[in-house]
Amino acid sequence: MQAAPVRAHAIPSVTTALRAVESLLLSSGQRTARRNAWTAVLEDRRRAKDRVEYPYALEAMSDHRS
Repeated sequence: MQAAPVRAHAIPSVTTALRAVESLLLSSGQRTARRNAWTAVLEDRRRAKDRVEYPYALEAMSDHRS
């Protein structure tokens, strides 16, 4: 059985490809604004998840102390 050939360069990821297209289509300021907006969305999702999990954590701590 023969080993698969080794590539000399890595295949770019989807993220890398999208960023390349983005850099061609958008100006620098638009890219920064879009990334800042996406970062804000991710942070909002994290905070929403924390709000949902908080009551369960409090209940678990109170059960543990009893």
